[in-house]
Amino acid sequence: MHENILIYGANGYTAELITELAKQEGAKPILAGRSPDKIAPLAQRAGLVHRAFSLDDPAAVAKGLEGIAAVLNCAGPFSRTAKLMAEGCLRAKAHYLDITGEIEVFESMASMTKRAVEAGVMLMPGTGFDVVPSDCLAAHLKRRLPDATELTLAFQAIGRPSRGTATTMIENIHRGGMIRRGGKLTPVPAAWQMKQIDFGKGPIQTMSIPWGDVSTAFHSTGIPNIQVFMAAPAQLQMMAKLSRYAGWLIGSGPVQALLKKQIQTGPAGPNAEERRTGKSLLWGEAKNAAGRAVHTRLTTGEGYALTASTAWDIAKRAATGGAQPGFRTPSMVFGPDFILEFDGVKREDLD
Repeated sequence: MHENILIYGANGYTAELITELAKQEGAKPILAGRSPDKIAPLAQRAGLVHRAFSLDDPAAVAKGLEGIAAVLNCAGPFSRTAKLMAEGCLRAKAHYLDITGEIEVFESMASMTKRAVEAGVMLMPGTGFDVVPSDCLAAHLKRRLPDATELTLAFQAIGRPSRGTATTMIENIHRGGMIRRGGKLTPVPAAWQMKQIDFGKGPIQTMSIPWGDVSTAFHSTGIPNIQVFMAAPAQLQMMAKLSRYAGWLIGSGPVQALLKKQIQTGPAGPNAEERRTGKSLLWGEAKNAAGRAVHTRLTTGEGYALTASTAWDIAKRAATGGAQPGFRTPSMVFGPDFILEFDGVKREDLD
């Protein structure tokens, strides 16, 4: 069952969660990655077939994607892997999915939509915590206020990030922020704005971040002005603000190496108990030109557990005829209420 789904980067933390979920359902996805030394033992333990190939070799990618209906790319940073794999998918007529949160990846995939439609291939980056819940929230707010011109999204993830997520954050923290203004992506300083947001237990401090929805929510809703905020520890807020003046230092090789070494000394990600009990809280506001605003809160399970569930669900749908050719976001294909199909998700309109 589902032997035509390939999970690339299968030795990563989130990919292993997805594989475990697939196995619990009796599914048999193909595990893949660049290094046979890492993928082969993993596949053997899981009782699954594996393929090893580098994305730098188009011929190897073509061979690796033979007979595949949908690829779920879990190999980050996706700024290095997404385009190469997506190009392979277009040639192989396989749907491309990933679990990125990187704006540049979403925009790159969006620029390929015409070719994807011609190839009959769906390109859907962001099938995990970013951006499934927030994208569905954005589409729901647009549904509530169809003439909205401003969209603000925010989230509070209760729990620690995986090594991969932390590494991506470290690699990008010196690059500043990003908002959508007048329909165009607009660079702003890191932690450009701070905002008090009530996720349900009283207002807390959040900072603006260059989250994936700055890209995707525009494609999903057409709302021209978009910002995203995150509840962040004081240390991260301080580092983000510091990067405005010392970005060159934080982005330098020695400092990056030191920070990444510290990340590698920690656990791969949340443990089973943390995934079972963790929560993620989201808040959104849509506002129109007349000043009318609507607000909605969304509560989900822990972010990595949710990512495994949403990414695997979308992969199954894509492999069995549920895809729409072209660049697509989750809400564009599955609707604003898609997120409500997953365990532990609750939505509350506040107005």
